[in-house]
Amino acid sequence: MDWLNVFVFLLLIAGHTALWVAYVNRTHALPWRCPTLHRLRRFHDVMILLGPVLFVVNVGLTGPKLLLGGSWSALSPLWWGMVGVCSVGFVLLATTSLGHFVRRPPSMLVSITSNLVDIAEHFGKRPVENGKYRRLALLGINEQFHVEFNEKTLLLESLPREFDQLSILHISDWHFYGTVGKSFFERVSELAAEHPVDLVCFSGDLIDNMQLVEWIPDTLGQLKGKHGNYFILGNHDWYQRPEEVRDAMTRQGWIDVASQTVDIEIGGKVLQIGGDETPWMGSQPDFSGEADFKLLLSHTPDNYPSAQAAFVDLMLSGHNHGGQVRLPIIGPVYSPSRFGTLYASGTFWKSPTLLHISRGLSGRHPFRYRCRPEVTRILLMAKN
Repeated sequence: MDWLNVFVFLLLIAGHTALWVAYVNRTHALPWRCPTLHRLRRFHDVMILLGPVLFVVNVGLTGPKLLLGGSWSALSPLWWGMVGVCSVGFVLLATTSLGHFVRRPPSMLVSITSNLVDIAEHFGKRPVENGKYRRLALLGINEQFHVEFNEKTLLLESLPREFDQLSILHISDWHFYGTVGKSFFERVSELAAEHPVDLVCFSGDLIDNMQLVEWIPDTLGQLKGKHGNYFILGNHDWYQRPEEVRDAMTRQGWIDVASQTVDIEIGGKVLQIGGDETPWMGSQPDFSGEADFKLLLSHTPDNYPSAQAAFVDLMLSGHNHGGQVRLPIIGPVYSPSRFGTLYASGTFWKSPTLLHISRGLSGRHPFRYRCRPEVTRILLMAKN
């Protein structure tokens, strides 16, 4: 066995895998319906396994027999092309992993305090029902029921003094599907409601099963912001019956800001809140009116460039779930974004817009590893 070539093969297989992951991440950022996305995902599943098998069998063990001491000079032009493509994939993987490792939050993020709550411990068992992914939810390494309640202090130059200490509860991606029981969401809502806030903002993906719209009053219905609750929907709501979801939310006093802006006056200053559900629904909100501070709810962080162009001060997003699984060294793997895993979660600054991306609370596939679900209370600070 040629162990040097074994090592090279492993690097090439890693590059091959990275390219197929990049393919599925970017196709899942497009406004396509579930059947199409499922077919693309199945193609990815086949190719991500078939490619390494063909390479090992046709190049490593037969043909040039590179794993058995053969020479690379015997490699055909076709396989040299595959080696080149996989090498590009490995460079992409290494660059992306290094980026996650060295990236630091912007200076505007002044402080973070976290309280980790084991929801399963509260009930004495995991709140799992007989849903499709029950076994996945019950896996021992699953951190789905370890919820981080975070408080993040953000210092913004553009924030009026009148808005100093303004608090926002940012929640996203609850995914009522049925595997994770209603009691989980009720308990999280109870804990979130213990700390008063000025605004409550939900940035999309609530419903994966229309029968569970009836959960809204006992969950999100518990939350009350001093200056209102604001929401948009996401792609998973779009897969269902979004207008019925909107109606259920508005009946609980939530304000739908999708494709529009709403102005509220606080201390004599105007806070303008807009909602962006594109590319799945509606249009981007018009922030051209006079406002002292602009807040955007956008389900996907892919709309970050348009938020900058609109001079949005603070953008709140979700959608990518932090990747749900974060591997050591590599970081997040799957993130349905045209930017790949760059905006999986966290806080980012590109003038003039500060972007906060929630890891969300649940998912259609209720599994988390090194990527706990989160509920975040944001405290805004004025610089002067």
